[in-house]
Amino acid sequence: MEQKIPSILVSACLLGISCRYDGNTNEAAEVLRLKERYCLIPVCPEQMGGLMTPRLPAEMRDGRVYAKDGSDVTGAFAKGADAVLHLAQLFGCRCAVLKARSPSCGSHVIYDGTFSGTRVEGNGVTAALLKENGIRVFTEHELGELEQWMEEHR
Repeated sequence: MEQKIPSILVSACLLGISCRYDGNTNEAAEVLRLKERYCLIPVCPEQMGGLMTPRLPAEMRDGRVYAKDGSDVTGAFAKGADAVLHLAQLFGCRCAVLKARSPSCGSHVIYDGTFSGTRVEGNGVTAALLKENGIRVFTEHELGELEQWMEEHR
């Protein structure tokens, strides 16, 4: 029986898609190289939640997500997280590579909600939901750990 190629959710901005809040990308050559061994499923929770690109930057504060103008965008972030989880389940993804420090995708560390560049411990909305549902989340800075995890969980 032919072994299926594992699927990994990946923040679309890391794959060169212009979906960052400012309309740019966070393209990472190391992440793009994963396509040689895995099926990459691009996701942008903010767009999937209905937010436009470009859009105001957003950060988490007190369990909610606020745009820089003070508007509460938590609902859009939650909707996007739900859509990403649905795709993960549909494609059988057991892990994800998500953009570090993002209010959606950040894992372990996010910005504190003051728009001052201050970092705090925490997870973005999507990263938290994926983790709650047993999906391992890595950042673009943890690709060595991802490769090791994939070998151990084949």
